[in-house]
This record gives sequence, structure tokens and C-alpha cells, in this order.
Amino acid sequence: MIDEWTTELRYRPYRDWPAKYLVNLRNQVQASPWRLHYHIQPTTGLLNDPNGFSFFNGRWQLFYQAYPFGPVHGLKSWVRMSSTDLIHWHNDGEALIPDTPYDAQGAFSGSALPMDDKLFLMYTGNVRDHEWHRHSYQVGAWLDTAGKVTKLPEPLISTPPTGFTNEFRDPQITRTTEGGYRVLIGGQSDQKQGFPLIYEGPSIDTLRFKGILHTGRDAGYGFMVECPNLVSVDGHQAFIFCPQGLNQGIAAYQNIFPNMVITADDVNWDTRTLINPTTPVNLDEGFDVYASQAFVAPDGRTLLNSWIGLPGADAPDTKDGWANCLSLVKELHYRDGQLYQYPVAETKSLRGEARPLTIAGNDETFIGTGDHYELALHSDSQVPVTLTIAGVKVTIDQTSGTVIVDRSHAGVPFAEKYGTTRRFSLPAGQPVLLNAFVDTSVMELYFNHGQKVCTVRFFPKTPADLLRIETSAPNAVHATLYPLTALNINNN
Repeated sequence: MIDEWTTELRYRPYRDWPAKYLVNLRNQVQASPWRLHYHIQPTTGLLNDPNGFSFFNGRWQLFYQAYPFGPVHGLKSWVRMSSTDLIHWHNDGEALIPDTPYDAQGAFSGSALPMDDKLFLMYTGNVRDHEWHRHSYQVGAWLDTAGKVTKLPEPLISTPPTGFTNEFRDPQITRTTEGGYRVLIGGQSDQKQGFPLIYEGPSIDTLRFKGILHTGRDAGYGFMVECPNLVSVDGHQAFIFCPQGLNQGIAAYQNIFPNMVITADDVNWDTRTLINPTTPVNLDEGFDVYASQAFVAPDGRTLLNSWIGLPGADAPDTKDGWANCLSLVKELHYRDGQLYQYPVAETKSLRGEARPLTIAGNDETFIGTGDHYELALHSDSQVPVTLTIAGVKVTIDQTSGTVIVDRSHAGVPFAEKYGTTRRFSLPAGQPVLLNAFVDTSVMELYFNHGQKVCTVRFFPKTPADLLRIETSAPNAVHATLYPLTALNINNN
């Protein structure tokens, strides 16, 4: 594997890489002790944003941005995954390769929309000129039922609107109630403020700028809005976005860049305004979620998938030639004035035989849990309960409603600049239900059926098959462990 990645290497055309290089890199990646069992992970190199999440041709479609030649950000392509159940994913290969004048330096993020017998892919083409200045084109391609991709010869949107810079990307395309098309795009004003921008048109080739989506803050969000998504959830609206450089006075966060959500009663498209919007809050309370993408599926569910990884994180998996993964697919609901997210019901199909855990004392250690399982824990205790899962310590204080997640002793440290603990709140004085999905080097923690979610990457130095539960009220804590089927997605 290459140790020093120059700009020339990162942007070398795909056709110029020898096939043997990828074979050798794949062998190195498969030997990594931190490979996952049931999460989508890259075959080699880097994975980042989920793209084009949709249902087409009788299968769920989920693409992700990729750079296959190393665990760094380079010349991005899209890899296509498909599934019949949102759990067992098949790698259908590279779908979008940067090979035209309008995406020459990368096929950046975008979305998908079925149209008749084809799936339309809309994405940002990244182009750099001789002085390495960015030019962003909003481009499109058709995927047919045979899996063939045909790119449009010209961009759908060639320039950002007046008053905005070329930091202009990540289109979400949807239909309007009138049968036309609406596109939400992340933008940056000339004053270096981030805004979600709206385009509409009766057809995909007649899109015109309509203005800013008003979300309750006219001054914008940070210096750039990435990955904007607006979806309907149980009769309400959820605006999911990544405001880079957001002022901590607007919303508290610790990650380098946050993934936020604003919920609203509805949206007025005549004025492009969210009705009764909340202030932004973290979509995930953990360390590693970014660039989440949602869509309303044909079966009526609103589904979400997230990139587990962050720009500049430099996690230990990079030493083995790969980086990052995608989250489990989550179903969204609106309850009690907030967004809930929880793995889709199909996830239960991974469960093996239940293993009830006997908690007889104040400090119980369970050996041989394996490194990929689901832990379901219910606590009626009014004293703190502490779980140590593969070195990650989760402390739940039900009296105050405080949860603290600490990964400072969970193997190889990384991203310590952004803190090794996360603290968040649940309703005080109430029972707590935790479902922890553990998978070798990632865990997704869901509290109270998804009222709060905390995602954690960790890199154990030794096999992590120990679970410890500490409480001074053992009779009030009940736990069951379910081994989960090893799918080894992209690892064979």
C-alpha cells in the first residue's frame, strides 16, 4: 500500500492503475482484524457518503462514494449495492466512474429517483481547472434494468446561482405534487454562509433556481451545507443536513462536522419555508456519523442510511488499506415532538438463539460474547448502570437521565482532538431500553427504540468478546444477547 499520497496519485485515472495493485490491496484489507460482519464496508480503499438510496427493479438500491485505491479521499466513484431485504447486500460493481469532462475529478454525492423503467441518478460532478479551482456541475445518468449506466451528455445545472460559490453539491431529487421535479442542493454564499438551495422544473432538463429553503435561520448554517435531505416522516417534515463550521451557539456538537436534523410541522413550497421548525439537533449523539441520506420508500416507510466515518478522522483501519462503513438501515418515525430512528424490522432476521444474561451481582462479566451481536438491555433501576462493551464504557444514570459514552480505553485511540466521551440526555426518572448492535469495530447504540442514537467506532487491540455490567440494583436490570449472522459484505 502507498504510504504518501500526493495529489497526482489521488487523482490518477482509474484506467492507469495496474490490476495487480488492487489484488494486493484486497489481500491486505481482508487480513485486517477490524473487518465487519454485517455492515457494508469497502472492498478496498475508502467508503464515504451513501448515495442514490432508492427502490428500483424489485430491489433496494444503495450506492456509496468510493475511492478504491487507498483509504484516502481521491478520485471518487459510486459503487452500487442492491438487496431484497435491506440486510443482505450484493455488490453490483462500480456504477459511476469519473470519466467525462463534467465529473473528471470525481463523481460526488447525489440521489436517485425511479422514472418509468429506469433509475435516474443525479449527482455532483467535481471538476478542477489547471489552477485547481473547483467547478461543480449537477449532472445525471440513467441506470436500466440490466444494470447499464448511461450518462447525460450535458449538465442539468452548469453553474451555481448568482451570489453563491462553486461549493455547490449533493443534489436530492424528488417529485413535486404537480408532477414536476424538485432538487435540494447544498450551497455556500459569497459571504461564506451555508444554505440549502431549491431548484424546480417540469422536467429534469428544465430545472431553475427558486431560492433558499427557509428553515428558521436566515443567516445560514456555518460556511457550507452538505448533503441536504428533506423527507416526510409520519405527517411531519425532517430536514437532515451537514452544516460545516456551524457555530456552537446554534447547536452543540463535538465532531469535526455535525450531522443535524430540524423537524417541522410541514413545508410551504410557495414560500419555500418550513412551518414551525425546531432548532437543529444532532442526528446521532456519537462520534462518527455524517452525510446521512433518507428517502420515502414505496412501502410507506421513511428509511435512512449514514456514513460511519468523518473527514479527517484517520482511523486505525486506514493502516490496513480500508476506511469507514455504512450504518444499518434505519426506519424513521416522529414521536413526542422529535425524530426517532431504529434499525428496520428486517434486521431481526440476523438474530441467532437468544442468550439470557443472568445479572445476580453488582459486577458481572460475560465471556465469549463474540464480536458481532445485539445486546438488548432493560433497566428499571434508579441507580446508575454501567456497561463495558469491547472496552467502550456506557454509563446510564436514570435518575438524572444522563448517558455518558466513553471510548478512551477501547483499543487503539484516534480522533482524540474531538473528545473521547459523549454525553446526552434521556427522560429523567424513566426506565431505559438499550439495543446495542456490535460489529467488530463499530457499535450502534439505540436508546428507547431510537429516541437517541449513539454510533461509535473503536479498534480493539485484542478480540473483543467480553461484556461487563455493573449496577448496585441487579434485580432491576435485564439483558439478552443475540448472536448475529456474519454476512461478510464486501469481504470475500
